[in-house]
Amino acid sequence: MMMNRSLAMLAFALAFSSTAAATGNVDAGKTKSAPCAACHGVDGNSTDPQYPRLAGQYRDYLEQSLKEYRLGKRQNAIMAGFAKSLSDQYIADLAVYFANLPGKLDDLHTRLQGD
Repeated sequence: MMMNRSLAMLAFALAFSSTAAATGNVDAGKTKSAPCAACHGVDGNSTDPQYPRLAGQYRDYLEQSLKEYRLGKRQNAIMAGFAKSLSDQYIADLAVYFANLPGKLDDLHTRLQGD
């Protein structure tokens, strides 16, 4: 019984500390986003369909995506080159910055032929 309580407390502490460490800073993210503008647009709303729009996207999705590029779980030569040296804090700052920008996201409805 005591072991289960200790394990539960340890799991809670680890979960809380990893969440706290992932808190991003919007102003820092804005500064760090300069290299992203070449493909994703200055405001995170790329006009080129080959590059995804980042503005208004979910923060946790952006963080996870960058971490997967960094680890090689997502394959893209350009993004892998950028992401491989990013720290967790750098990623968190970028993610919170882009998540807080006004997005122009749409769904496939506007892209389907015949509609």
